[in-house]
Amino acid sequence: MLSYIKDKLQGKVPKKNKRSSKWRKVRKEYLKNHTYCIVCGSSTKLEVHHIVPFHIAPDKELDVTNLMTLCENKKYGINCHLLMGHLGNYRRCNENVRDDATAWRDKLGK
Repeated sequence: MLSYIKDKLQGKVPKKNKRSSKWRKVRKEYLKNHTYCIVCGSSTKLEVHHIVPFHIAPDKELDVTNLMTLCENKKYGINCHLLMGHLGNYRRCNENVRDDATAWRDKLGK
C-alpha cells in the first residue's frame, strides 16, 4: 500500500496498468508519420503524448486519434511535452492539449 501511495504522489502509472506489448510498435510508427512537435515544430527529442492518459482509458492507449507529437528539447525555452501535455507537472493532464497546442503554434508562427 505504501508503494502505491508513493507511486501515486510521483505521478507514476499504477502497476496494474502496464503498457500494451504493442505500444513500442505503435509509437515508432506514429513518430514515422508525425515527425515534428505540434507546438514548436522541433524534430528532436520527440515524445508521443496520450491526450487521454492510457491509465485512465486503457482502451485508448493504441488509438492514434488519442496521440500527438510533443517535444522535450526546450526550443524557445519550453518543454512542450511538460508544458502543453501536463501543464508543467507530469502528474497532471491537460484536457485541452489540442486547443492549447494549436494556439501556441499560431503564436509562434509555425
